[in-house]
Amino acid sequence: MLKTTDYTIEDAKLEDLASIVAIYNETIPSRQVTADLEPVTVDDRLKWFYEHSPEHRPLWIMKSGGSIVAWLSFQSFYGRPAYNGTAEISIYITASYRSKGVGAILLQHAIDACPRLRLNNLVGFVFGHNEPSLRLLRKFGFEQWGLLPRVAVLDGIERDLIIIGLRVE
Repeated sequence: MLKTTDYTIEDAKLEDLASIVAIYNETIPSRQVTADLEPVTVDDRLKWFYEHSPEHRPLWIMKSGGSIVAWLSFQSFYGRPAYNGTAEISIYITASYRSKGVGAILLQHAIDACPRLRLNNLVGFVFGHNEPSLRLLRKFGFEQWGLLPRVAVLDGIERDLIIIGLRVE
């Protein structure tokens, strides 16, 4: 478990994008975290990066020992103004920092930021077979809000997508 003196959480800068992409790409072979089947590039993620802003939809990095070890993003949900109070969150952690409490630290940081960001709801889209992520979100009070059965095909196996949400009041 990381101590508060072991890490910082800060807004991502463009020069952090290569590390963000590297952490994301680490997860692709597991077929547990993302629906991307091949690695992405920094250029692939530029538009996504610029969709974030510290005051509306942050993209945070966690640093430990001077290196980026994890990141969390808020993304607009469904892209229409009536949904501005809801954001999709994503958390990605480098392999050597998984199961050390990093996800919980980032998730609590996100929940704490919701009033400042004017968010009432957080949602996650998680594969049904991604038990570690589902367990983490449920620990923080997220509940299943939807199920999209067998909507993804990963290496020939159909996978469910669970929509999991939290009302933040």
